[in-house]
Amino acid sequence: MITETQIRQSLETVLIPGAMRSLPKLNLLRDIIITDQVVNITLASAALNSDIQQWLESRVSETIKELPEVNQANVNFIPATPKEVNDVAHVIAVMSGKGGVGKSLVAALLSIGLARQEAEVGILDADITGPSIPKMFGLTGVRPYGGDTGILPVLSRLGISVMSINLVLEHEDDAVIWRGPLISKVIQQFWEDILWGKLDYLIIDLPPGTADAPLTVMQALPVSGMVIVFSPQELAAMVVKKAVRMAKQMNIPILGVVENMSYLTLPDTDKRIELFGKSRGQEMAEAAAAPLLAQIPIDPDLARLCDEGHVERYSSEIIDTLSHNFTQVLSLKAKQS
Repeated sequence: MITETQIRQSLETVLIPGAMRSLPKLNLLRDIIITDQVVNITLASAALNSDIQQWLESRVSETIKELPEVNQANVNFIPATPKEVNDVAHVIAVMSGKGGVGKSLVAALLSIGLARQEAEVGILDADITGPSIPKMFGLTGVRPYGGDTGILPVLSRLGISVMSINLVLEHEDDAVIWRGPLISKVIQQFWEDILWGKLDYLIIDLPPGTADAPLTVMQALPVSGMVIVFSPQELAAMVVKKAVRMAKQMNIPILGVVENMSYLTLPDTDKRIELFGKSRGQEMAEAAAAPLLAQIPIDPDLARLCDEGHVERYSSEIIDTLSHNFTQVLSLKAKQS
C-alpha cells in the first residue's frame, strides 16, 4: 500500500512556477488522506493565483497517479495566508548601526554560506531606502508575483529566497521617499505577506541606525538573534556600539560580530595591510559579549562579483568560516536554552 512518505517524496518534484520550490518546502501541503487506492491531497492556497492553482491541481494529480497502487488522486485547496503557512526556524537580523560598513555584504555572504550547507535560506531586505541585495544577486529586472493572499519571493541562482523593495520598483534607481511609519509597514508586510514557506534561516538585512525600521523588526518579528557588523575605524566602532546597546535593551541575543574591510592582502607578497587601522575585532566582541565570527578582508574580486550580480560565485574560506562559526554559536545557544 502506498504510504504518506512516498507521496511527500513524489511531491518534492512538483515545483511552483516562478518560486521554483516544492510544495513541501513552501509548506503548502496541508493534508494527505489515503483510502484504498484513492489519495486526497489538501493544499493551502496562500499566494497562489487561480492559474497556478489550476496547474497544480493537474500536475499534482498526475504525479500521484504515477505511483504504484494509486488509481485516483484528488486535489483540493483551502484558504490560507502566508503568515499562517510560513515556518521559519531562525530569524536572524544583520545590523550595523552605521552605514557603509558592509552590512548587506555580510548578510549576503552569511546566506550563501548557509545555503552551501544545504540549508533552506531566505533574505528579507529591510533596507527600504537603500536596498542592495537584488543587485548583488543579479536579480535586476526580476519581479515577484503571487495572488490575492500574498506574494512569492524571487529565487536566486543558489536557491535563496529573496524579497526586496527594489524587486517591485519600476526602476532600480527609483528613490523611496517614505516616512518611518510607511517603511515599518512595508517591513511587516515582507514578513507577513510573503510566502517564505519552510526556512531554516531568514536573514534580515537591516538598514543602518537605531530608528523605526530596526525597531519594527525587533518588536514585530520573532528575531532569534543578531549579527553585528563593523569596520576597524574608531568612528564606525563607536557608532556600532549604539546598535549593540539597542539589541541588549530589546533583549535580542547578539550571536556574534563581524569585522568587514579588516585588511588587504597584497597579491605579490601576501602581506596584510590594515587600511582602516588596527583591528577592533576583540574590542567589539567584548563590547557585544559575543564571539568574533569572521574578519572579512578587502577583496577586489568580491567587489567585482557584487557589482556584476554574481556574489554567489565568490569562493573563499571566509564564507566557510563565517557560516561555520555562526551555526556553532546558534547550536550552543540552543543547548543552553
